[in-house]
Amino acid sequence: QLQLVESGGDLVQPGGSLRLSCTCNVSLSSLVLMGWHRQVPGNQHKLVASMTTSGGTNYGDSVKGRFTVSRDNAKNTWYLEMGSLKPEDTGVYYCSAFYISRTYWGQGTQVTVSS
Repeated sequence: QLQLVESGGDLVQPGGSLRLSCTCNVSLSSLVLMGWHRQVPGNQHKLVASMTTSGGTNYGDSVKGRFTVSRDNAKNTWYLEMGSLKPEDTGVYYCSAFYISRTYWGQGTQVTVSS
């Protein structure tokens, strides 16, 4: 059973930076896709960023140029570097992993951007 543990959410001022982490209990080379999502009204998950096993990345339009997804294979961890944060970035962020034909989700971490 794949398990994902997130960390890094916090209260930050507009224009600030934050790094979220997601650690899993299997090798990242076993995952097809690693992602970050933000919960939106209606309890849906909106894609923020994703990374394939080969390193290809994809970003939501609202975060392009401000957020970066990266990984550390030795730590079985991927990251979301969040910069130039805006109040509209506020929300619960979930990491995800596609592994053996299904998607797994982290527990969520709260990011609040406010002065």
